Amino acid sequence: MKILVVEDDTSTREYIQKGFQEAGAIVDTAQDGPDGLFMATTNEYDVIVLDRMLPKMQGLAVLSALRAASITTPVIILSALGHVDERIKGLKSGGDDYLAKPFSFQELQVRAVILAERRKQTATPGAGPVTKLALGDLSMDLIGHKVTRNGSEIKLQPKEFQLLKYLLEHPGQVISRTLLFEQVWDYHFDPKTNVIDVHIAKLRKKLEANDQSQLIHTIRGAGYVLGPA
Repeated sequence: MKILVVEDDTSTREYIQKGFQEAGAIVDTAQDGPDGLFMATTNEYDVIVLDRMLPKMQGLAVLSALRAASITTPVIILSALGHVDERIKGLKSGGDDYLAKPFSFQELQVRAVILAERRKQTATPGAGPVTKLALGDLSMDLIGHKVTRNGSEIKLQPKEFQLLKYLLEHPGQVISRTLLFEQVWDYHFDPKTNVIDVHIAKLRKKLEANDQSQLIHTIRGAGYVLGPA
């Protein structure tokens, strides 16, 4: 994965750069808006991490210029402005994701990987729409809205189906509560409820019926991961 990080704060920029490089990514960096725009328009990147408050040219202005130039590289906006209205503003400006500061690098990395994989799948020539998802003996038919495990059908409520679908789309990846709120419930804020815990518990019970092995694992302080025990 090749990533561009546009961030004026040296410690934050180096922290992000080091984290992605340790994960095996190629990372370019820029310290202000004009440099970031120049690099984004002259190089090919899988993901751009863009600070919103930049010197010389604001992050949203950089983003608008990229989209005006038909550059569709996924952009994750970083900002200390974490209010819902500000997040919506950033997404409407052409951002693909929005992460408020202070942030967890692990969450930033997961979001970047998801965006990069989604773009890769979209760009694959001749690739038709995905109609089935599977992990081991667990299978999901997206057209028939049917889930089976070891050949037995599992009846799921609509949100349980959406939740499992998202986990199946990202097997082996730690998915944070924030991502689940945004991607499954369409909340761009934490409603401070236990709705995710309740749905995860119900989903686990259904998937593990008849002494089936555990598939959904809790990573304390980080989120959930779908995979074999």
